[in-house]
Amino acid sequence: MEILTEQRLRRSFVNCSRGEAAGLALPRDFADLPWAELELLGWRDPKAPLRGYLVVERDGGPVGIALRAADTRMSARTPAMCLMCRTAQSGDAISLFTARRTGEAGRNGNTVGTYMCADLRCAVRARTEIPPWLRDRDPEEVADERAAELRERVDAFLDAVQRG
Repeated sequence: MEILTEQRLRRSFVNCSRGEAAGLALPRDFADLPWAELELLGWRDPKAPLRGYLVVERDGGPVGIALRAADTRMSARTPAMCLMCRTAQSGDAISLFTARRTGEAGRNGNTVGTYMCADLRCAVRARTEIPPWLRDRDPEEVADERAAELRERVDAFLDAVQRG
């Protein structure tokens, strides 16, 4: 992902108003992000605990979507899987996120949702949390494959959001 300025990041959001994008809280470490290593940037809004954001580079520029987490969580005793990074975790580490669709569909209240890591750090997990059945392979190759697969799933989710 290329380095983004605050203004460019805020302008990238496709499923919220300019006012909503202007009011969102940036990631705490925004100035120090390792941009070259990111497949996507995901974070939760510390001022609004149910809000989250995903930004990816797509078609030569950043595309961001605003998300809303479900206000209930699964039990920590329930095993669950993030459908983006495909990492198995305890249920309380996974949340259902919905995104308002773009265009008229979004204005009519239509949303699309999926289960994701509650902290939206899927990009980190895809590269660092290698499943046991893949540990006999080259770690760098597996991390690159998992990152590419994550990107495909995020692109499919973005397509669903933009299908408005």
